[in-house]
Amino acid sequence: MAIHKYLFALVLLGALAVSSLLIGAANISLADVFRGDEHAYSIYVVSRIPRLIAIMLAGAGLSVAGLIMQQIVQNRFASPSTTGTIDCALLGYVVGLIFLGGASQWAHLGVIFTFSVAGTLLFVRFLQRLQFKNAVLVPLIGIMYGNVVSALTTFIAYKYDLVQTMSSWTVANFASVLQGSYEILYLAIPACLLAYYYASQFSAASVGESFAKNIGLDYQKIVFLGVILVAVSASTVVMIVGVIPFLGLIVPNIVSLFMGDNMKKILPWTAYWGVILVLSSDILGRVIIFPYEMPISMIISIFGGAVFIYLVLRDKAHA
Repeated sequence: MAIHKYLFALVLLGALAVSSLLIGAANISLADVFRGDEHAYSIYVVSRIPRLIAIMLAGAGLSVAGLIMQQIVQNRFASPSTTGTIDCALLGYVVGLIFLGGASQWAHLGVIFTFSVAGTLLFVRFLQRLQFKNAVLVPLIGIMYGNVVSALTTFIAYKYDLVQTMSSWTVANFASVLQGSYEILYLAIPACLLAYYYASQFSAASVGESFAKNIGLDYQKIVFLGVILVAVSASTVVMIVGVIPFLGLIVPNIVSLFMGDNMKKILPWTAYWGVILVLSSDILGRVIIFPYEMPISMIISIFGGAVFIYLVLRDKAHA
């Protein structure tokens, strides 16, 4: 039975990956590449294969980041998009444009990462001081916090005439991903591996600070590590692709509904279904109004919003 499950997962991923490679405005196929067509080879190597890799890295990275955030905040509705991490990353992106200009990608990433870590730590510290932590209250506060940061970002963007540039990053789209411009997303791989390695500690932290300390864990250190891993994934995705809403919230919740709450067990499947969701949404966005594209963030927002409402209602029913 387990073999069938893994085989189905592999076939599904393979079918979606091939479909992604075959869809595009240029009328070419994989057969053209094997026949030695230089034009087809160039399109696949420069555009379609990097796009596929970027989709997989972004989907896995943000989904795992959501799972980590839910553990360290002790709330199943927490994610990079409901705790201000994404908004802080976008603020860092705008600040980087103002002060760094034509600096390297890594320099811009450093600024985005710094703002993501600082903003997320501020939110986590605030939550730790709250006595009453209703399941819906945490994301509500996080969304309000994110809106304040977003308003500040918009103000700065207006002041420095960067509104149009900022707006393009608030709507995620993989159409601009090309060879040489997306490789920073590979940071999602070590982030996911570290999350898997520290999964037991994150699970212990999710029970509470007292429990973590009783079993010999440095609670604040584990929380800080979690924030770092979340910020790495959020920063890279915001910088290369833009803002993908709800992904880190809905995927971990859907996986946990079917597989339980053992983080070490569900983390690989969280990464997998994050890839499947982003890949499916990207393919759908490319075929709905072909040869034009619908931004992936619009599709995930519709699906994610519906799932979020269901989770809130379900949480009340099972309270």
